[in-house]
Amino acid sequence: MSATRSPSESPPTNRAIGNHRPLTPSAAGFALLLAALWGGNPTAIKAGLDDAGPLRLAGYRFIAGGLVTIAWALYTKQPMLPSRSDFRILFWLGVLFISQIALMNVGQDHTTAAHGVVINTTFPLWTGVIAHFFVPGDRLSPGRVLGTVIAYGGVVAIFAQSLGSADGTLTGDLLMVGSAALLGTRLVYTSLASQSVAMPKLLMTQAVVGTVVFMVLGAFESDSWVVTERLAVSIFYQGFVIAGFGFIGNMWLLKNYLPSGVTALSLTTPIWGVVISSVVLGEALSSTLFLGLGLVVVGMSLAQWSTHRQRVSA
Repeated sequence: MSATRSPSESPPTNRAIGNHRPLTPSAAGFALLLAALWGGNPTAIKAGLDDAGPLRLAGYRFIAGGLVTIAWALYTKQPMLPSRSDFRILFWLGVLFISQIALMNVGQDHTTAAHGVVINTTFPLWTGVIAHFFVPGDRLSPGRVLGTVIAYGGVVAIFAQSLGSADGTLTGDLLMVGSAALLGTRLVYTSLASQSVAMPKLLMTQAVVGTVVFMVLGAFESDSWVVTERLAVSIFYQGFVIAGFGFIGNMWLLKNYLPSGVTALSLTTPIWGVVISSVVLGEALSSTLFLGLGLVVVGMSLAQWSTHRQRVSA
């Protein structure tokens, strides 16, 4: 590839782009840990849905996550209360957040945890497409486009399995695609918003809005709920591990590093998720599922490799 860099290509990797920079080895290791933890989230949701409705379960999750956020903000002495100038940014974050979580929980209630994690893991592809238009220096390349097409072929394989099954997972799979698209959009929005609004404010907005909206909506659900050890573990994992530690970790990464780089190591998430759902829930693993999983991982790997090569060659 020519060493001459066109205006549409990314700057070299040793330079920060705006306030974002490429991942360091330690940041990459942390991102990999978060990817493994996120792999278990669909299984935790699926297990909790046996004892509570999807919207009420989301409300419990954000009560737990909010406690972690408050403790972290107090420990780091960062402001949690928004100023008047923050309201517009936080309002749209809340809209994206509520919509994405609602689609995810309701969708997970209508499909398997394995389907959920593979489809939801396509969010980096949405992040890459959206970041191309809104984040300076985070540009699409032909290789990333090809990788995106291959990965979405994996989603098509998942849908093919849903169409051929009698368990009614197609509706859930469609909702999970919508959730993945909104998650990719929200990550780009968060990356940009974190440049002007303190992270605790962003996290507290998600926790407070999520708790209030989902607990109110959950009160109208027809699903009964029962307090069990399984529900408690599900809430702990979703709330303290994911909505607390996971969100704080992701926010920190997105504030300091390029969004596409942060999401690159999520390539392992569907693998973790499929294994965990099989071990914990005993879900059957079909050849079509593995085909979809393989296409998603290969496509996202190609997209991320193309991004890295473009920056190194620039």
